[in-house]
Amino acid sequence: MPRKIRPDIPIAMEKVYRRLERWRKKRRGREPIPNRLWTAAAGVAQEHGINPTSKALHLEFKKLKEFVVSEKRQKRATRQLQFVELMTPVASGISECVIELEGQHGKMRIQWKGMTASDLAQLSRMIMEQV
Repeated sequence: MPRKIRPDIPIAMEKVYRRLERWRKKRRGREPIPNRLWTAAAGVAQEHGINPTSKALHLEFKKLKEFVVSEKRQKRATRQLQFVELMTPVASGISECVIELEGQHGKMRIQWKGMTASDLAQLSRMIMEQV
């Protein structure tokens, strides 16, 4: 099977091109292009540009641009509405940490039991502010 139907169509557009051609052969009269095909074309246009896509797929530039803009808005809105809750794992036992510090005036050893990650972060901040 040949790789391309038309040499001026990039590989990524070929699938959408074939879908549009099948629809064009089956359509009756002046039936409008279904939204699912416009959406597929808009996805390709985001990667390859609106003008090259509209030319290769024989689509109206302005209508394709509207779908591309609409797709971008929907993706942006979806991204803004997402929420991810991050949970710290529940400690199965008592956590223990030994911190040894060495400086000009001597050494210090801190042995800490039952500590959490936020406790360690707070201690680190306090130590680093003193340096």
